[in-house]
Amino acid sequence: MEFTFLGTSAGTPTRSRNVSGLALCHSGPKPWYLIDCGEGTQHQLLRTRYSVVQLRAIFITHIHGDHTFGLPGLLTSASMLGRTEPLDIVAPIQVQRFISAVLANSDSSLSYSLNFIDSEASDFQWQDEHVRVTNVALSHRVACRAYVFTEQSLERQLLQDKLRAEGIEPGPGWGELQKGNDITLEDGRRLRSDEYTHIPRAARRLIVAGDNDTPDLLADACNGTHVLIHEATYTQDVADRVGPWPQHSSAEQVARFAQQAHLPNLVLTHFSSRYQSGPGGAPHINQLAAEAMQHYKGQLFLAQDFDTYRLEKDLSLSCLTQTHSI
Repeated sequence: MEFTFLGTSAGTPTRSRNVSGLALCHSGPKPWYLIDCGEGTQHQLLRTRYSVVQLRAIFITHIHGDHTFGLPGLLTSASMLGRTEPLDIVAPIQVQRFISAVLANSDSSLSYSLNFIDSEASDFQWQDEHVRVTNVALSHRVACRAYVFTEQSLERQLLQDKLRAEGIEPGPGWGELQKGNDITLEDGRRLRSDEYTHIPRAARRLIVAGDNDTPDLLADACNGTHVLIHEATYTQDVADRVGPWPQHSSAEQVARFAQQAHLPNLVLTHFSSRYQSGPGGAPHINQLAAEAMQHYKGQLFLAQDFDTYRLEKDLSLSCLTQTHSI
């Protein structure tokens, strides 16, 4: 599973960071999934291998503009590029109204259909052949969600000794069992794939959280999770000065939670535009990393725009573009 940051700034862009957007894929750029779509996301995509024509679904964490204002442009560009496949948009219902209003008031139309799915429905679940997605309610000024992506359809290994012991010789049926399909033999016996195969590894699982001032809300979801991507808008001293109204997390808050939850990998993003990335800048973004390191002993990453990460089958996480492990 790979993911690429299209924007890591909170609220407004900076010269080096766009506002929120994340591309996620399972085994290659076709198909892929977009989590949040701040203004300029389609421009960021031009510098990646992801095509809007191959986009499978969009997941919006909440309605704030730095997570949604890029949607109309991206959707209409996909149409102009010839997209015809329907597109799922998982989002609060206000997002459907927003997109419909922009299209209606800009003489725009799409060459494909949009399938809106209410992210705030109590029974929400989405899946395709690669991933199953659930979500968790967070604490922000508006309703906000974290999306939990769990790998599915894992490769199976045949229990060959068991098959041979029961007189079932190699043939097309073995292949069907390995694909996860049950079969019926010529003698009428019904073989269940689950009884003649095993899955040799754990399903990869990661959480992409929206804006949130209470990381503990993710405690249950983090059981069995291998990567948490979470905002760290401020250092704790700045958060104390700003006060509670923005309802964001500090690097210290998230790091303390990740340590308590025994998360092996933590990726911080959504940094206030006040933090500078260049040499000598003040306050410098490295202050967020330094604060988090005091409270979290797992593998810590500070995201940058266009960083690409890979969660391997052995559950290790690495940054493919640069070395940002801290």
